[in-house]
Amino acid sequence: MGGGVRYIGAAERRARLAVRHRLTGAARAGRPEEVAGTLVALHGTDPATVYLAVGARLADPAVTVAETQRALYEDRSLVRMHGMRHTVFVFPTDLTAVVHASTGLTVAARERAKLLADMAKAGAPDAAWLKEVEESALAALARRGQATAAELAADEPRLREQFAYAAGKSYEGVHTVSTRLLRVLGVEGKVVRGRPLGSWTSSQFRWAVAPPHPELDVAQAQAALLGRWLAVCGPATEDDLKWWTGWKVTDVRRALASIGAQAVSLDEGTGYVVAGDVEPVAAPAEPWAVLLPGLDPTAMGWRERDWYLAPELRPMLFDGSGNVGPTVWFDGRVVGAWAQRKGGEVVWRALVPGGVGREASALISAEVERLQGWVGATGVTPRFRTPAERELTG
Repeated sequence: MGGGVRYIGAAERRARLAVRHRLTGAARAGRPEEVAGTLVALHGTDPATVYLAVGARLADPAVTVAETQRALYEDRSLVRMHGMRHTVFVFPTDLTAVVHASTGLTVAARERAKLLADMAKAGAPDAAWLKEVEESALAALARRGQATAAELAADEPRLREQFAYAAGKSYEGVHTVSTRLLRVLGVEGKVVRGRPLGSWTSSQFRWAVAPPHPELDVAQAQAALLGRWLAVCGPATEDDLKWWTGWKVTDVRRALASIGAQAVSLDEGTGYVVAGDVEPVAAPAEPWAVLLPGLDPTAMGWRERDWYLAPELRPMLFDGSGNVGPTVWFDGRVVGAWAQRKGGEVVWRALVPGGVGREASALISAEVERLQGWVGATGVTPRFRTPAERELTG
């Protein structure tokens, strides 16, 4: 592109990634809050992903579990809640209002309407009844501080009510009011996931009342969220932004205009950075390697990934729904996969033709030892398994 629009190539994009995503030794953080604040959002669908993503970026990974639990469940400086694309993430607490207004409101309205429609089709009680149950459940949760769905149902027995779902369909089933209602309340920003019932890898969570936050203007919140993300992940294309946020393209364009984003030229076409972020970024002085977990926010950050992930590697590294598995990185590119075998051993394999070379292999092996040192024998099998991960564990 001409007209003074700067070209940013793949090598420079990888250089930005190294520092801004805290992937090199010098860029690593001291606390989980720094990691989440930098990356904006940590995927929370798989509980272990949060800890593994944090641990990969901490200067001292030995504190990963204790410090992340402190941030999530004691200080509440990090919150696990629904966000973009109706997905569970962990956000810095100061972003909850922004995420709720920019993304949650639209999804929440749709989810509540769907719940009421499903209940009506099944002949279940109406919206007024559901509102009574909701208010009672929230009051019980406030009294308890944190509670499981079963504990809340002991206080509000109507949560145990069941109704048929998708009658006559191949996926017909029976839903409990508590399951569906708590999910809707989560999207609405009224409840958040609390401390798990088991270890840090457990997917069974208690619920807690969401921290209070102001109601923000939707357009302003969208501009704030997009600007925060683009400062770390820019440059990004319009398609990248639409995919990451889950918004309509009109919302993305309005937010870009609101923050005064600058256009740049990429191999994929036009990209955007925040105002003033067009100066060249040098690559790190030393080569670097890192092991990132499945669903890591760096590996999943963009829709168009050829600049860091060769297309021929994707069939091995992604499941059928587009979820990335554990990846091995060297100098800003995905070069392989890793997994944890039964008993706790962390193993890896290069997937690039010809292997990765002696220097890269040594750096990757050091990262394997680093991960092994703090994870130990704790099982971290990813929730969404990929061909490469299955082969390594098999």
